[in-house]
Amino acid sequence: MQIIWFLAGFVGIEVLATLIHKYLMHGPLWFIHESHHRPKGRFELNDLFAVLFGGIGVWLLVSGSLAAFDFRFWMGLGISVYGGVYFYLHDVLVHRRAGKAKTPEWAYIKALRHAHRMHHKHVNKLPSESYGLLFFSWRYFREATQARGAKA
Repeated sequence: MQIIWFLAGFVGIEVLATLIHKYLMHGPLWFIHESHHRPKGRFELNDLFAVLFGGIGVWLLVSGSLAAFDFRFWMGLGISVYGGVYFYLHDVLVHRRAGKAKTPEWAYIKALRHAHRMHHKHVNKLPSESYGLLFFSWRYFREATQARGAKA
């Protein structure tokens, strides 16, 4: 059962973050998120969202561990692992905020980077597209695999 709670935390935070990104960050919270679309330095006001989501994960980890490692711990672990994956994919591979890392040549990673670049081609609140990180339109995956086949 723990793996179910872990996956619920991991997948659930991606779904929640996608909805928050689309309807709040590109809506009434644009004044915070705008710093991510128009960065001016190493840190962005938008980083507060990482603190919020990280805080939720830590709260679940702690409260679940104090209650004999109940479902909250495993959900918090899923959210925390998602945070690490998000940091690596988004901040390291896509935005290069933590130095330059060699980007894997996998079609999924190429599609993810392309989808996120398409999101950032819009510097204003609207219009925009591709609000999630891990889940995105199959169009980007098809384009990445077709480009890969053309190079072979």
